[in-house]
Amino acid sequence: MKHILASFAAGTALLLGGCGDPALSPAGVDKLTYHNSAGREGWNDRERMLTPAAVAGGQFGEIWQSPRLDFHRSTPPRLFASPLYVSALHFDEGAQAGQTLRVAFVVSSTGYAYAIHAGQRAGLSAGTILWKRRLTADPCQDGQFGNLSTPVIDRSANRLYVTSCRGDWTWDVHALDLRTGEEVSGWPVEISHRTVTAQVNRNGVSRFVPGQIYYQRGALNLSRDGGRLYVAFGPDLQGFLVSVDTAAHRVASAFSSMPRADLQQGGMWGASGPAIDAQGRIYIATGASFLSALEKRGIPGVFPEVAGAWGQSILQFRDDPKAGLRLTGTYSPFNYCQTAASDIDIAGSGAVLFDLDRGSAGTPHLLTLGAGKQGNAYLLDRDHMPGGTHKRHTCSTDPASDGSLLAPGVQPELKSRGPVVVFEPYSDSIGMVNSAKSRATLAHFRNRLGEHYLFLAGSAKTGPDFGTNVPPSLVRVRVMTRKSEPAYLKVDGREMTVTMQNPGSPVVSSNGGENGVVWVLDTNVPRSVDIYQPDAPGARLHAFDAKSLKPLWQSGDALFTSGKYNEPAVVDGMVLVGTDRLQAFGLRAPGAVAPQLQHPAAASAANVGKSLFDGRCAACHSKAGSGAPPVSVIAGYAQAQIVYALKVGKMKEMGSGLDDAQLAQIAAYVHSTSAK
Repeated sequence: MKHILASFAAGTALLLGGCGDPALSPAGVDKLTYHNSAGREGWNDRERMLTPAAVAGGQFGEIWQSPRLDFHRSTPPRLFASPLYVSALHFDEGAQAGQTLRVAFVVSSTGYAYAIHAGQRAGLSAGTILWKRRLTADPCQDGQFGNLSTPVIDRSANRLYVTSCRGDWTWDVHALDLRTGEEVSGWPVEISHRTVTAQVNRNGVSRFVPGQIYYQRGALNLSRDGGRLYVAFGPDLQGFLVSVDTAAHRVASAFSSMPRADLQQGGMWGASGPAIDAQGRIYIATGASFLSALEKRGIPGVFPEVAGAWGQSILQFRDDPKAGLRLTGTYSPFNYCQTAASDIDIAGSGAVLFDLDRGSAGTPHLLTLGAGKQGNAYLLDRDHMPGGTHKRHTCSTDPASDGSLLAPGVQPELKSRGPVVVFEPYSDSIGMVNSAKSRATLAHFRNRLGEHYLFLAGSAKTGPDFGTNVPPSLVRVRVMTRKSEPAYLKVDGREMTVTMQNPGSPVVSSNGGENGVVWVLDTNVPRSVDIYQPDAPGARLHAFDAKSLKPLWQSGDALFTSGKYNEPAVVDGMVLVGTDRLQAFGLRAPGAVAPQLQHPAAASAANVGKSLFDGRCAACHSKAGSGAPPVSVIAGYAQAQIVYALKVGKMKEMGSGLDDAQLAQIAAYVHSTSAK
């Protein structure tokens, strides 16, 4: 259990000038849930070391990493779940008995949970695995879906709540002791067709159907008193929000996005999961159906006339201890019919909750969501959700009829009042797979002047099918306020030099309202690329000045391959990134030599070409009946012709994000197969 690599220890001491941990104190910053808070603001306002000047000053870089995490057979680990962190965890027993340590918690796609030392002590290097627990011996999809969601920590109970998937697509909710990794008595709680029944559901007669696949990607969230744990499911059949009683360790109630099991819409699949406000209300976004769009079922397949059909919506709930989940408010965009029919759903971008200063506006309790696959940002008054609780409004094509809080002026892309278009161009019909603008949850930031800003990550698009990413990939939106008037949104700035391929949620670190830095982890490949290929590209971590949007730093080739929709944890002068291990970045002591850490090995050109082809092209060109020419045919093309097709021709979408050398490596690999 003590995986310590000597090369890690040499670099770890560079943090804080090699002096080891400073005295641990309550001043440390914990990250106990996805996006930093139950309301999913994505903001740490207690970061004093990582100022824009420090991050850009040449001393910021990788300071330690853990060993690579466990495989499942031949499947490598990937961290879809974002790292969590406790700044001062006291150990009562075991090898660390009597010590108080900085500890990060990660969970892998191969079905393991880990506690990793995130500080520096004599004889205990940063990156040391303190404990690990195998959550399932038979993780779903041969180890690709053992876990997809970010856990949540109940600090008062010293518990880590985390899910895992068994090979029969049964999900278990575990409660692990933070200090030992041992399962708490009475856990895990099973979530399956045996526990999510029509009797448990509070919307119609939907239930988990035996034999069907339900994905648990959304981050877990916990009620303020720790009594209810919320677990979301999606994507293509329908969504379920499940409420787990943590005292009785059982499923207490559930709410399905559709009232019958035969209706396909409304997956609750976004990485941020449900959000909870200070008033105890729960919010979650629902999506569309990829299968319905592929089968071209059109607007009838969205079921706009069905009562209790809540696809492509934001739902608000109360959770009564006896009655269970009760729908108390809704919002559906004006164009939910058209966008849901084309799988341009909003569910990939979770709800973010924040409050304005008293008296600054007539809508003090706000909810915002953006940008979703369509690339729009929405602002809602949480106290007055615009939709009813019986059924969605009639389909509309008029942006000005949208029920969100609209800016007073015309939106240029809409030629009308309407939601703010953040990533262009606007379309109601193109936005699936690589054409989607965003699958990230925005971050909220309040500066020292009391002005509220939102940061959204994604990409603008170009080309007839929107298959090519172009700047901006980071946009800042200001929340405009006026006393006694509703707040509204206005685009305030665009970063126009960086192109991201499939970024996770941005997070903001600052010292109060000053020295803001925006951090974004990009998987560095389009949505369609298989990140389990042996030579899949490493992720990229970006840092931007929150005030100027100027790029401050990026990780280059330092990161290994990561999961999708991941976000970094920015805590106590460190940036923790989950890839196939935990990698930490921070400030090195002046004059210190960079630590000797393991980095992704440079593969041969032939291996890179094969890896890129397998990840981007093989799904069609190596599959009979796909309609695409087989490898044996395209191997006869000139290499320059293959490069042209990937760079500017019909395959431009699949070549998006690759440089000329990588395109040439694909062409060389394809050409080499003609001799086999």
